[in-house]
Amino acid sequence: MRERTVDTSHCRLALCETEGQGPTLLMIHGNSSCKEVFRNQLLGRVGKDHHCIAMDLPGHGLSGDADAPDTTYSMPGYADAALELMDVLGHGDFAVLGWSLGGHIGLEMIDRSDAVTGLMITGTPPVGKGADALGAGFLVSEHMHLAGQREFTQAEVDAYARSTCGINAPYEDFLRDAVARTDGRAREIMFSRFADGVGCNQHDVAVRSRVPLAIVNGGDEPFVNNDFVSSLDYQNLWEDQVHILDGIGHAPFWEHPEAFDQHLLRFMGDIGSRSA
Repeated sequence: MRERTVDTSHCRLALCETEGQGPTLLMIHGNSSCKEVFRNQLLGRVGKDHHCIAMDLPGHGLSGDADAPDTTYSMPGYADAALELMDVLGHGDFAVLGWSLGGHIGLEMIDRSDAVTGLMITGTPPVGKGADALGAGFLVSEHMHLAGQREFTQAEVDAYARSTCGINAPYEDFLRDAVARTDGRAREIMFSRFADGVGCNQHDVAVRSRVPLAIVNGGDEPFVNNDFVSSLDYQNLWEDQVHILDGIGHAPFWEHPEAFDQHLLRFMGDIGSRSA
């Protein structure tokens, strides 16, 4: 697996990529996380079979902080950074796996670009604009308020890392370190912009997606209303269902990669057959 950095108009972006020869998959992590959260997929069959690229978002991991925070730290800004990265790398078409914030970025990407051939989201409710829409897609939880908080205490760093990766999931130091490293402005500005309706109407984009949209969520999801996600009248929903993995939390690819990867491999196989 190769690791490197790429200069973009937003900042220097860090990435790692595998040598798989199958269709390209861009992996986008969640709020205050990092590319290493996809380690099981990168080092497993997914990375062996497919050309996987996992990026650190601006203000996260080994990427630089945004040169223009007010522009970059938003759904459109993150989407633009991801699309620019893939363009610089020479990928004219690719699928996207987005977790939590990464899924929201993926929805913004399919609204903005024809380069994305398929999107899998996990831990991401496709909400519309306005407080009522946000309230329908998200659950009230003990640590949800931290998603938009700029400064964290050490206790809050640990609490956010544990709650987002899953209470019953393996917990490693890099998960905590990723939260501690994150530019606090990235949380604060992104959350504020999203609440203000900056970006596309993600409900409409998901329902009318022009590319296959796969949804794989944990059944014990603490932040996302699975009933809401399953209730939408999707026009291009992969396998015609929202896949729910029982007993798993917010990051099923990390908590139970064996179960999650079965869906991801099938999805990538379908994407490859469509483009053949």
